[in-house]
Amino acid sequence: MPSMLDAVVVGAGPNGLTAAVELARRGLSVAVFEARDTVGGGARTEELTLPGFRHDPCSAAHPLGVNSPAFRAMPLERYGLEWLHAELPMAHPFPDGSAAVLARSVAETAASFGPRDAGTYRRLVEPFLHRWDTLVRDFMALPLTSLPRDPVTLARFGLVGLPPSTWLMRRFRDDRARALFAGLVAHAIAPLGGLATGAVGLVFALAAHARGWPVARGGSQSISDALTAYLKDLGGAVHTNYEIKRLDDLPPARAYVFDTSPRALARIAGLGGYYDRYRYGASVFKLDYALDGPVPWTAKEARSAGTVQVGPGSRDIAAALRTASREDRAPDKPFLITVQPSVVDPTRAPAGKQVFWAYGHVPSGWDGDLTDAVERQLERFAPGFRDRILARATAGPPELAARNANYVGGDIACGAVSGLQLLLRPKLSLSPYTTPHPAVFICSSASPPGPGVHGMSGHNAAKAVWRRIRAS
Repeated sequence: MPSMLDAVVVGAGPNGLTAAVELARRGLSVAVFEARDTVGGGARTEELTLPGFRHDPCSAAHPLGVNSPAFRAMPLERYGLEWLHAELPMAHPFPDGSAAVLARSVAETAASFGPRDAGTYRRLVEPFLHRWDTLVRDFMALPLTSLPRDPVTLARFGLVGLPPSTWLMRRFRDDRARALFAGLVAHAIAPLGGLATGAVGLVFALAAHARGWPVARGGSQSISDALTAYLKDLGGAVHTNYEIKRLDDLPPARAYVFDTSPRALARIAGLGGYYDRYRYGASVFKLDYALDGPVPWTAKEARSAGTVQVGPGSRDIAAALRTASREDRAPDKPFLITVQPSVVDPTRAPAGKQVFWAYGHVPSGWDGDLTDAVERQLERFAPGFRDRILARATAGPPELAARNANYVGGDIACGAVSGLQLLLRPKLSLSPYTTPHPAVFICSSASPPGPGVHGMSGHNAAKAVWRRIRAS
């Protein structure tokens, strides 16, 4: 290691690794320091239940990853990353045994909503889908100071997406379309009526139509491992089992880039209460299952989908989110996001078996047990589900926070995705990746464009670091 590095990255999650890669690609000397014994952050894979069952403790399906401009510019497939696509990106079953679907095809998706809303959906997404690659670069790039490549399309998207999702959903006449769209918005773990929540739902829908909602072969760890291998080939170094408590614990460097929560950065870098007003949101209660066969969904569409939303209706989803976010209690009938990687990836479990996970929303720091409520919901749409369970691993907010220090109170979005903080995080600033310390930067999901395994927060922060170093 040289006596003075160009950049040190704290935290080996997808954003930290992406920032390190981007700086190393520019010829800078870079080292990454990770407190855990493996890299990955929110993109890890572990045997949580039984030997041979490989689970993703957090993120598992990656619509933003496969669409990420940062990842698409890297040769990650050379380092073992392979995206696997289920027949359907997502299904949303209903009690009558039918389902709405989010398919790669706009026409197939629209048809699943019924004739009264099919045309409405096509008119909503098709104008943006044709400009998707440019649009995704614009809204995931450096905020405020970045000139958009297609300002007209971005402005049209803003007119549709900036209002609350509840406004957008009024365009649909039946609840099949409203329920599926509400479920898409619920991935942000915030009430449906917030600012720009319409944009959240639209992004997930457009991502599916553009390139799908894949899983990574072998698990989400494959993403982190590919980034790490690429970084090392570029000359970067990665150090695990290295907990940082203050800047003096790190080697001398021209820049320090933090893939951490804002408050952890402030504590380590001596910034006092600089981020004290940063808000954290609701959490989730997550269950990872080892199953003795496929989930017995009543709706046939759900059996071939990588992700399944379990609601069922838009009002049910809204009530569950409102209860967890505002009423400080767990919902009796939680809205569930579930992922079944084994539908498309046989490497995740022994022959004939499957891995499966589900989570429901709960308040920040909640220490109860949602297992029974989750499984009652699953049994409504997959009778006999409990009979397939070989083993389960549960993780509520305390366990999630213990596994990943960025998940304060169990908030897997690394900060509330609501209000202005959805767009302007971690502070109102023209330069959200910089801090009062001229050599310290933030690149975690607490910075734009926010949560998800896409690396764009790291990509954008690396640009800010590069500009500072070049100017010095």
